[in-house]
Amino acid sequence: MDFEGIEDQDGVRCSWNVLPNTRIEATRSVVPVSTLYTPLKERPEFPPVMYEPVMCKAPCRAVLNPYCQIDVRGKLWICPFCLQRNQFPPHYKDISAHNLPPELLPRFTTIEYGLSRQSPVAPVFMFVVDICLENDELKALKDSLILALSLLPPNALVGLITFGTMVQLHELGYQDCPKSYVFRGAKDYNAKQIQEMLGIGSGIRNQPGVPHQQNLPQQTFGADRFVQAVEQCEFTLTSILEQLQRDPWPVANDKRPLRSTGAAMAVAVGMMESAFPNAGGRIMLFCGGPATQGPGMVVGPELKEPIRSHHDIEKETDRYYRKAVKFYEVLAKRSAASGHAIDIFSGCLDQVGLAEMKYLVNWTGGSMVLTDSFVTAIFKQSFQRVFEKEERDEKEEPGHLLMGFNATLEVQTTKELKVCGLIGPGISANKKTAIVSDTEIGIGNTSAWRLAAVSPSTTVGIYFEVANQQSQALQPGSRGLIQFVTTYQHSSGQYRMRVTTIARSWAEGSSPEIPASFDQEAAAVLMSRIAVFKSEIDETADVLRWLDRMLIRLCQKFGDYRRDDAASFRLGPNFSIYPQFMYHLRRSQFLQVFNSSPDETAFYRHCLYREDTSNSLTMIQPSLMSYGFEGAPAPVQLDSMSMKNDVVLLLDTFFHILIWHGETIAEWRKAGYHEQPEYENLKLLLEAPVQDAQGLLVERMPIPRYIVCDQNGSQARFLVSKLNPSTSYNSANQYGGGEAVLTDDVNFSSFMSVLKSLAVKAAS
Repeated sequence: MDFEGIEDQDGVRCSWNVLPNTRIEATRSVVPVSTLYTPLKERPEFPPVMYEPVMCKAPCRAVLNPYCQIDVRGKLWICPFCLQRNQFPPHYKDISAHNLPPELLPRFTTIEYGLSRQSPVAPVFMFVVDICLENDELKALKDSLILALSLLPPNALVGLITFGTMVQLHELGYQDCPKSYVFRGAKDYNAKQIQEMLGIGSGIRNQPGVPHQQNLPQQTFGADRFVQAVEQCEFTLTSILEQLQRDPWPVANDKRPLRSTGAAMAVAVGMMESAFPNAGGRIMLFCGGPATQGPGMVVGPELKEPIRSHHDIEKETDRYYRKAVKFYEVLAKRSAASGHAIDIFSGCLDQVGLAEMKYLVNWTGGSMVLTDSFVTAIFKQSFQRVFEKEERDEKEEPGHLLMGFNATLEVQTTKELKVCGLIGPGISANKKTAIVSDTEIGIGNTSAWRLAAVSPSTTVGIYFEVANQQSQALQPGSRGLIQFVTTYQHSSGQYRMRVTTIARSWAEGSSPEIPASFDQEAAAVLMSRIAVFKSEIDETADVLRWLDRMLIRLCQKFGDYRRDDAASFRLGPNFSIYPQFMYHLRRSQFLQVFNSSPDETAFYRHCLYREDTSNSLTMIQPSLMSYGFEGAPAPVQLDSMSMKNDVVLLLDTFFHILIWHGETIAEWRKAGYHEQPEYENLKLLLEAPVQDAQGLLVERMPIPRYIVCDQNGSQARFLVSKLNPSTSYNSANQYGGGEAVLTDDVNFSSFMSVLKSLAVKAAS
């Protein structure tokens, strides 16, 4: 089965592509019926159709699709979800068996409609900028922000908030001199207070004495002093940014600067929800250190007080953590409900409080970028990549931004399937329908979710359960249908609706079709999302035990073995690398928090929640390429045996791209052999991985860290920590080759032998 081909057409990967036909059989199959769905998957060969979709009667509201039965004579169609008959609208009167609209053709299982509805305002970008920075950091950040103004569409609206000890909201509509509203950094402001102080919001029209109220455009609710189109305010905003100074508040040597990140975010969210409710927008926070005062503070201002670690959070000894998480959760819910995404760009060697602020990003569909400094290329290029545009012909104007705003994703299923929940960058839209399951996986109890921002790579995991009892087993050959409907605001201002309808056959639990349809890559990613979601609530040890139990049950169900004979155990080709993914997931930084700060863990998990199948697999099990004189570059096993003296390795973990030179190659390079014409092949060998690494850097967001190192060098630890330690200090190296890894971790062959012996035992 061509899983990648289906993904290219529909943006969907399913764990099972033939479904077990009863609830009990589905439970026995261990991995839930689930899909990874990329709502805005790029499909340049299928441009949107510019008319309204035909929908079923309420309350069903499913969209016309190729799996509907149609009666061309009676101009009727039957909805496959609720079986109601619907009349075609009058403009479909010429429909016939040979003249069908695109949405009924088999190749249009995914179709995008351009709706007549327009957004009342252009996308809004609110920059929230930390000014408690060193001068070189602040200068680099200001340069990036000024460059960003040229990347935005001219009609996009921008605003600026700066914060240090105080929070300043800059008035861009006043051009005679810089003017700003100042808020106390130690105070929490609710939406009502912000509306009254700034004179904005839907309730302000009829109040006496509020300034600037003549003939205001309806849509900005009085906020056009603070938020203006780029083409109008570019000069004013550039001059404000150029003149930005460090926070003038004095900082003693033994103290951290007073930084009021929480108050600044409260002002930004309050202003955006008052002035632009349900209009697409992004709040972009640039943060150079932890919040040290006011709501959402992460650590006290005294430097002798260390910032919390995983251990403090686990033991609940940190006095700020719970309170800060609660504060940012409330802000995240308010922002997501108004349709505004929040992005966090952190430029600091220490932690800035991403662990507390993670819901601001994860619930709104924003981006999170973790860097050491705003001077680095990682920050500058990742920030520019947010504003990527659609590719157009050279003659045409540059395309629109490659992002959707204020999206709603709804799922519709035939009655045999129920929706358990979603794990991904969204929040529940609280739509309780008959297809909602009582079992929750992730964000459950709803069949619709809000995603305040979506990019072409944003991918959600959606989990289902089979509702059929044994007595009503379905006929093999009948099909279960799932429809995903994503309504979003395109960056041109037009609303669009992307509809994907997939059909999967039912089969009896014992049928060989079920294991033959297993997509082990998608299943590994879907299970890893559940594991990471659980680890936010449960102890890591419990999550690892759960993963192990699931793996053993899957091997018992689908392995081929004689009872109590581990040597006879075999897994079919569709399952053969699944245990390997689970082995690497157990060791990964998503579940093992040792050696990661809480901020790094929050960042890694955020990326896993939003990336597509191939990127997620790279995070779980990094790819390793070997370059040598023997032959063409080839992928090799992620194993310590691959570390040989005479090869160059290229490791891609998604977060890091690392080029490792074996000892011999490194010595030749240091001796300068590659610069001599007779050693041309050495020069080519050293250049090949660099070119391949550049290819990987071009398409990645956020930009990975690029590392070049030699065998036994200090940076080689990034490679060694990811390898399967088949040659460790305590295992005799019988085969030669490879480097001994200093670790007590279990290697993959021991892991597999224990797994086999447990799987072949009588059902445990």
